[in-house]
Amino acid sequence: MNLNTDSLVPRGADGQPLAEGSWHIPSMLLKSPGLLALGEQLGALVDDGEPVVVLTPDLSYSNGLWAFRERHPDRYLQLGVSEQNSVSVAAGLATTGLRPYVTGFASFLALLCCEQIRTDIAYTQQPVRLIGHHSGITFGFYGTSHHATEDIAIMRSIANMTVVAPADHVAMGALLKAYADHPLPVYFRMGRGREPLVYEPGDERIRPGRAIVHGTGDDLTIIATGTTVHPSLVAAQELRAEGHSVGVIDLHTIKPLDVAAIRAAAGQSRALMTVEEHNVHGGLGGAVAETLTDHGIGVPLLRHGIRDEYALIGPPTHLYRHYRLDGPGIAEEARLFLKSGRIAADVR
Repeated sequence: MNLNTDSLVPRGADGQPLAEGSWHIPSMLLKSPGLLALGEQLGALVDDGEPVVVLTPDLSYSNGLWAFRERHPDRYLQLGVSEQNSVSVAAGLATTGLRPYVTGFASFLALLCCEQIRTDIAYTQQPVRLIGHHSGITFGFYGTSHHATEDIAIMRSIANMTVVAPADHVAMGALLKAYADHPLPVYFRMGRGREPLVYEPGDERIRPGRAIVHGTGDDLTIIATGTTVHPSLVAAQELRAEGHSVGVIDLHTIKPLDVAAIRAAAGQSRALMTVEEHNVHGGLGGAVAETLTDHGIGVPLLRHGIRDEYALIGPPTHLYRHYRLDGPGIAEEARLFLKSGRIAADVR
């Protein structure tokens, strides 16, 4: 990513760099490469000839659109603090042949704008892309009003809506491009742009609607999505070192679900475990449970995530540790599950 970030360096009135640790919102982007990549990826779509227009409710640095604004100012709309209006404006723009991308904090975009998303976009089948960043509990200290642990459940319950949660900014770029011409709305769920890389550019496994299998396991398959893919891979490595046979699936497309991948995992492993930075009700775990029920598959399933509560307030890293959504925590949840006696040796 060849991006000039000089203007993001915090400087005083004299033009000299501020002391390290000074509060300077633009410079925070330097610590969030995933958000920087988002602006670049959207700009690349315009360069490729896509009729992209990007809308944001009073954001530009918090979501990386600074890069897009600098590159394509005529395709950038700043609509102020008006998330619901942004969605409705995007629906109108879509009727003219444009492909609007609305970006915003997931807690506001998915929850506050639910009515406009359903009625103005999904019901009318407009090809609007919704990018909800800072999803889950990545907002940390901002608390419940800014945490988004219900957005997967909301978005996947809306007809005509595709729901995608890439593991890193490489997957995000690939899936943004793959869905560029999709005729219906798409909700992209991302974290705060600081997620470790899982994939290398050009990875051909990243395809719309197709799960990515990171090894199979006879004892357990961990099915993760979005921000939980990397820590799930860390957990699997730890469990394998202890002698457990563990596989991991990146289920980046939550709707439509890759049913074949889930059925294959259920046929391979004695148990399944879903991991998500979301309420365990209605999210990834719910989608997998529905699939197993629909196909009469009796394999034990553990749904791991936020257990039907409002998350505490604190640094994201501390919250991940508290809710066992980091690598060691996921591994410990898996150990308890494997030892619980719920898994019969002959279950397939």
